[in-house]
Order: sequence, then structure tokens, then C-alpha cells
Amino acid sequence: MHKLYFAPGACSFVPHVALEAIKAATGEAFETQIVRLHKGEQKTPDYLALNPDGVVPTLIAEGRPLTQIVAICEYLDRNYPALGLLPADAAQRAEAFSLLGWINSTAHPAFTHVFMPFKFADDEAARAEIKRFGLNVYRGYLERMQTRVAQARPFLFGDRLSLVDIYALVLFRWGGLGGIDPDTLPVYQAYVGRVAAEAPVVAALAREGTPLDMYKKPS
Repeated sequence: MHKLYFAPGACSFVPHVALEAIKAATGEAFETQIVRLHKGEQKTPDYLALNPDGVVPTLIAEGRPLTQIVAICEYLDRNYPALGLLPADAAQRAEAFSLLGWINSTAHPAFTHVFMPFKFADDEAARAEIKRFGLNVYRGYLERMQTRVAQARPFLFGDRLSLVDIYALVLFRWGGLGGIDPDTLPVYQAYVGRVAAEAPVVAALAREGTPLDMYKKPS
């Protein structure tokens, strides 16, 4: 049985949805363990023994911890090819991994500067500037994603939901959390609505207990 260590609202939502899809298709149950990042549980000795980077997700697969979201996506897709978690066609598969890699290595770290500026500076004024600048950069990445998802029919790789769609949803949610009004990205917002209506996504959102729309309008 797989066991997923996740944090509500984090990128671990991607394999969380994958495990829900696997469960729905095969009946295979999975275990979950919440890692409360705000309480520092990712830095405990027990967790660091599983994931020395102290981040989520970690997937216990075949009795061993597997880390790094792109590797986890590849593992789950390879073991459940009939589910189409990633495209099977060679060209589309390469495109999917290109987009996964860009999200994971470029857009995702940009949001870290918004949400965790303390990782990059000690001074409070410097942290505020890192957050301000990072949010502008992140906004640009969301606009780039909006251009990409405008081609979705209805999803990025046709009529079947993929793990790339889930990561794209995560990016959009983070924008709202960072203070970007989702109404200013209407095409992206409509696409995320389609993704969020899929049963595995609904189930994972319910377990994590976090809203789809994380934006709070300024008072």
C-alpha cells in the first residue's frame, strides 16, 4: 500500500489526486500522513530520515521513500499506465515532462520567494522586497500558463485529465494565496474549474480541507 506524506495546499496535492484516481480505478487504498509545515514537522528527525530535504511530498512506494514530485509522477504513471496519468504518446509525453519540469523548477520556486521569503533573507525589509518582486515574477508565470491552458480541450493533453493539469491547478491556487485576484486570469480560472470538477480532485480537496479559491480580497 502506498503512503503519502502531504501538506494541505502544497504541491503534494498532485500525487494526492493521482492516488485518488488509482483508488477509483483499481480499488487500491492508500494511506496519508499530514505534514504540518507551519509547525516545522518537515524538519523532525523522523521525517528527515525519509526525506532529507525536509519538503513534501514523500511517497512510500514498495517499502521505500520516493521524493521529488516529477519522479513520483513518473513512478505512478509507469505503474498504472491504463489510467493515463501522463500521456502515452511519445511526443505528448515529452511535452508533458517539459511542462512538469518548468513548473517544478521555475514557476514553483518563484512562489517560494512569495510564501517563504525568510529562506532568502534575514532582514524584514529585504524579505518584503523579495516577496513583492517575487509576486510580480509569479504573476508573469501565471499569465504564461493562461496562454498555455487556453489551448486545453478540455485539458492540456486532450479529454483525459493528467498530472500536469493538477500541478497547473496548484499554481493557480497559490496565486490567489499570494494575493493575485483569480478574476484577472479568466481563461486560467475557467480551466481550473474544469479540472477541479473531476472526481479525484474533488476527493483530494475534501481530504485536505482547503478551498479551491484561496484569494482574499483586500478590505
